[in-house]
Parts: sequence; structure tokens; C-alpha cells
Amino acid sequence: MPLPLLILALSAFAIGTTEFVIMGLLPEVALDLGVSIPGAGWLVTGYALGVAIGAPFMALATARLPRKAALVTLMGVFIIGNLLCAVASDYDLLMFARVVTALCHGAFFGIGSVVAASLVPANRRASAVALMFTGLTLANVLGVPLGTALGQVAGWRSTFWAVTAIGVIALIGLVRFLPLQRDEQAVDMRAELAALKGVGIWLSLGMTVLFSASMFALFTYVAPLLGDVTGVSPRGVTWTLLLIGLGLTLGNIIGGKLADRRLGATLIGVFVAMAVVSTALSWTSRALIPAEITLFLWATAAFAAVPALQVNVVTYGKAAPNLVSTLNIGAFNLGNALGAWVGGSVIAHGLGLTRVPLAAAALAVLALIVTLIAFNPRGGDAALAPASH
Repeated sequence: MPLPLLILALSAFAIGTTEFVIMGLLPEVALDLGVSIPGAGWLVTGYALGVAIGAPFMALATARLPRKAALVTLMGVFIIGNLLCAVASDYDLLMFARVVTALCHGAFFGIGSVVAASLVPANRRASAVALMFTGLTLANVLGVPLGTALGQVAGWRSTFWAVTAIGVIALIGLVRFLPLQRDEQAVDMRAELAALKGVGIWLSLGMTVLFSASMFALFTYVAPLLGDVTGVSPRGVTWTLLLIGLGLTLGNIIGGKLADRRLGATLIGVFVAMAVVSTALSWTSRALIPAEITLFLWATAAFAAVPALQVNVVTYGKAAPNLVSTLNIGAFNLGNALGAWVGGSVIAHGLGLTRVPLAAAALAVLALIVTLIAFNPRGGDAALAPASH
């Protein structure tokens, strides 16, 4: 794989780390800034809404730029946002900084995946895109645990300083090694918008939103759940996040293989598994070993949906690959925001941390219902496939 592809993976690693690491640092941020855990959880919601709302606007704003210039600009926004996070003196400034950082997220992954595919021969494009998104997976395996550990030892701001430094390295790599693509054609946004008329694409985006909401209703509050209910130490939380990251990676691999065989059956099975395992966690969270096993199984089940959801959206959006790719990233993050809000509301209404997994299970059931509507069991996976004409 060419060096520019590794630079894109490094960029994805930085973006994924800054998005997810806040969940491991919620107790530290809440204590330092004098806000409640649900209040700190809104930092997850703010970032996710920044991605969901900003993704289409940033895609439009950078549509006429060469892809290299667009990626460099977006990474510059990312660096500025993380720098503001590192120096934020109060909650409001940190929230503003998180939203600024989020603006680059959706468009960077949307444009970056197109660039990644263009860097290799046609028979290796899927592998190239997968390698770029491996940076996002590694953010969960390495970036979040290491960033959480650093924040616990040196203060949560140190984590954002570290991510800023990684962003600068990625920016230098993009400027130095990413080639200019001479054969680029201008994106016809009107044609892409016209391709979003089918019901299949909106059901597919709905699945993505509800999947992500289920995942992040739990993931956002996993650190306080482990600390206050399971009795895990801050260092133990870091190791648990590493275990979750390994589960996410395993699920990503398994989900990709299963989705190649039966897309609809994979999504249905994943949402059933997420509902069952999330429900179980509301009881197993009270003891260390059962909680760790359940969280690993939950992470494996959850990320098995990601490749299937990507393939599902692209299937219905072949006529609008740039916009659909960006919108799906936005849908993931809209679900992040919804999930963080649902989990925070459960806590804020005094229902307790052990009820958060039950809320995640309910959202997984809603995702299952939408999937069953989208995939007719008698008609097979192509029940809502776009018409050939």
C-alpha cells in the first residue's frame, strides 16, 4: 500500500481518537470543569451533532476544491479545534471547540475514502478504503485507552495536546505525500442530491442512526458505569477500553465477512445480539469478570454492523457516492448524539447507571424493526434494491 494511504489512516486515527477519547475522560472533565456526568456527556452529543450537521455543509463547501486541498483544509480545521480543546478554560469553550473539531469529520472521511480508492489499482480499492478506516478502528484499540491513561495521569487537556501533535504530523504528511489528482471531475451536487429520492437510502440511513444511538447510549457512559457500579479503578477502566477496542476490531472483521454473504441477515442478527447483550449488561455490570466478558461481547456484536451498514448505504446510493458516503458518516454521528442524550437522560432522571444498557437495548430493537421493514424475509436482501432503470 502506498505511503499516502498510510497518511490517510493516520489522519483517521487522529480523528477517531479525538471523537471517542472524551468518553474515557468524562469523570476527569466533569470534576475539573464543575459539571455533572450527564453534563459532560453533552460534549459527546455536541461533537456528534457537529459532524451530522456540518458534514453536508462541509462537503458542499469543499466540493470545488481539488481533493488534496480539501483534505489539507479539513485537517487544518481539526488541528485548530483540538488546540482549542487543549486550552479550554471552561465548559462552554470546550463545547465550542468540540463542535469546531467535528466540522471536518464527515467530509474528511467522505473525501478521504474516494482518494484512498484512487491510490491503488481497481482490484485493490476495497482493501485501500478498509486500510484507511483501520485508523478509526485503531483509535478505539490504542488511541482511546492510551489517551485515557494520559489524561488520568497528566490531566485531560494533555490528551488533546497529544492529538493536536498527531494532527500536525498528519497534515505535514498530506501536504508532502498526497498526490494531486489531475483527472478529477467537478462534483455535480445537483445530480447527487437527486439520487437521494428512493426510500431504500433513507431506511438505510435510519438503520445507521439507530445502530449508532444504541451503541453510544452505552459507550458514552461506560467509564462511570465501570467506576461507580462495577468498582473498577481508573487504570482498570483503561484496560477495559482496550478490551472493548479489541472487540470492536474483531467485530469489524467478522461483520465484513458475514455481510459479503448475507447483508440483511447480518444486520438482523447483529441488532438482536446488541439488544440481548446490552440487556444482560444491566445485571452483569455489578461484578468485574461478568462485566468484562459482556462488554467484550457487546463490542464485537456492535462493530459487526459497521461494514454491513456501509455496504447497505452504498448499495442504494451508487449514483451519489460522495454525498452518500458523507451523509452516512453524518448518520453515525447523529446516532452518537441521540444515544449520548438518551443515556444522559436516563441518569439525569435518577434511573441509575444500570438502566443505561436497557436504554441501549431498546434502541437496538428499534434498529431491528427498521431493518425488518427494509429487508423482506421472503424477498431476500434485494427487497428494496434500486430499480435498474
